[in-house]
Amino acid sequence: MLKFYKYHGTGNDFIMLDNRSNVFDVKSVDRIRLLCDRHFGIGADGLILLESSDQADCFMNYFNADGTMAEMCGNGIRCTAKFFIDYIEPHAKELSIDTRDGIKKVLVNKDESFSVNMGAPVFSHKDFPKNSLILENISFNFVSMGNPHAVGLVKNISKIDISQIGSKIENDSHFPNKINVELVEKVKDNYFKVKVWERGSGATLACGTGACVVYAILKLENKDIKKLTLEFPGGKLFLSENEKGEIILRGPANYVFEGKINI
Repeated sequence: MLKFYKYHGTGNDFIMLDNRSNVFDVKSVDRIRLLCDRHFGIGADGLILLESSDQADCFMNYFNADGTMAEMCGNGIRCTAKFFIDYIEPHAKELSIDTRDGIKKVLVNKDESFSVNMGAPVFSHKDFPKNSLILENISFNFVSMGNPHAVGLVKNISKIDISQIGSKIENDSHFPNKINVELVEKVKDNYFKVKVWERGSGATLACGTGACVVYAILKLENKDIKKLTLEFPGGKLFLSENEKGEIILRGPANYVFEGKINI
């Protein structure tokens, strides 16, 4: 019997496991897929194993719903921080969380939201072309926040079904390691709507690294931007940056339920 915990950040939901004793076999891709399956398992966009780290408070070992490893997850790291505070160190106000994209600093805000220093965006990477591309009749630009993203600006996001085009773009031959996809519509100054297709998970209600790359792309077009509010189907995320040009992601993390499953 495996004890699990369910969390979500703006609707982006995760199975959390305390794996500091290495009780879960991460080599079992089929087991990860089963746990994340919404019909035959618990159901989630991804699996997060909270593990020990010699360099930080903990290590976030993240897997997409299809069992593939992911370098970073902005909503997932907030949920990892919430899980750590709920069950390991209840009085913590600042955490360092190790990830495959390096150690991230997480602050607990007075309103119980979490702010994460996600680092600086990368615009040149082996995972995507240097120049923009027209895909599915949309112009996309590319950036990495530890994982690769394609960002396309559209005029009427409600008329676009990202489930119809997301998989095609994710698996396009231009992207050797596949890619995440964000569609963005301007509502008003500093306020945008976003839909997301996550590599290895499909259409999700929000994406933290996706929010950061949207900020990065919009900042290229308008250097006067200091703060953004992004409205995802699952809720709002708030973006800013520090004096080093590192992007700060702020948003909620919520406990849903816990239980045991026979695997």
